[in-house]
Amino acid sequence: MNHCPSRNLGLDLVRVTEAVALTAVRWMGLGRPNEADHAAAQAAVQALATVGMEGRVNSTPTGHLMLLGDVSCSDGVPVDIIADPVDGRALLAYGFPGAISVIAGAMSGGFRALSPGVYMEKLVVNAQVAQALVPECMDAPAAWTLALIARAKSKQVGNLTVFVLDRPRHADLIQEIRATGAHIMLRTEGDITGALLAASRSGSVDVLMGVGGVTEGLISACAVKAVGGAMLGRLAPQSEGELHAIREAGPDLGQILTSEELVAGDGVFFACTGITDGPLLSGVGYHGNRATTNSMILRGETRTRRVIHAEHALGMRAPDSG
Repeated sequence: MNHCPSRNLGLDLVRVTEAVALTAVRWMGLGRPNEADHAAAQAAVQALATVGMEGRVNSTPTGHLMLLGDVSCSDGVPVDIIADPVDGRALLAYGFPGAISVIAGAMSGGFRALSPGVYMEKLVVNAQVAQALVPECMDAPAAWTLALIARAKSKQVGNLTVFVLDRPRHADLIQEIRATGAHIMLRTEGDITGALLAASRSGSVDVLMGVGGVTEGLISACAVKAVGGAMLGRLAPQSEGELHAIREAGPDLGQILTSEELVAGDGVFFACTGITDGPLLSGVGYHGNRATTNSMILRGETRTRRVIHAEHALGMRAPDSG
């Protein structure tokens, strides 16, 4: 098994998310999500070239950037990296809060191979609930799972807050949650943010529930592991084409995976930077000829969480190398 890099790789990776945020924010409110996503992806590739990493850039089925194979940092340790240049591209394009740039890393081979799966069902909680979370939660009624979480947190069910993506596929789930009296934080996009809020000890969310992207699930698993939370995930195809592709490729549709199985080992890193203001991070701000960014770095090996407020001189050709 590959050992962890001696340095905190997240300190390098945050330079990528900062560079992406500074590029992506230019598209805020312009109503052009595809162009914003393309510009952000280009910025991510350019920034990755500056942080002492070697390897090839591939795309996931959903268009996220993935570095696989002989990727190594300057320590010579092979790593795999997944980047979501803009988590919440419609939020960015239409000027809504909560768009962030995200990147996660694990030791080579650490990410579970779930391709060609595109969607997965997820459940995320923090360290206080981690020991109580059981696979049965994935098939149990929402009321049962929320009661379990409430007991672990010494709360009433009616005082819980559940993060759910506002999608037609979640109509029944939302109805179930509302019937328990629990609060719902509905968001059109951004389930990585939802996972972070749910996994945090002091977050405003008690649990994330519902179906979201596979790539976002793998990225979230890195963050959840790094903060000591818990996550369950299972492939949840949303079309006949996706279902057929999964059956042909071989991933087990019914298997419930923990965060430990989604991303192996403690050598995980996570970094994100706010693009627009949101519940997790402040967005990019402009002050004369300087811009400010707000970022978070998580390291699994040491369970370290860093929050960074940075200033950047505008007009520089490359992200700060310091």
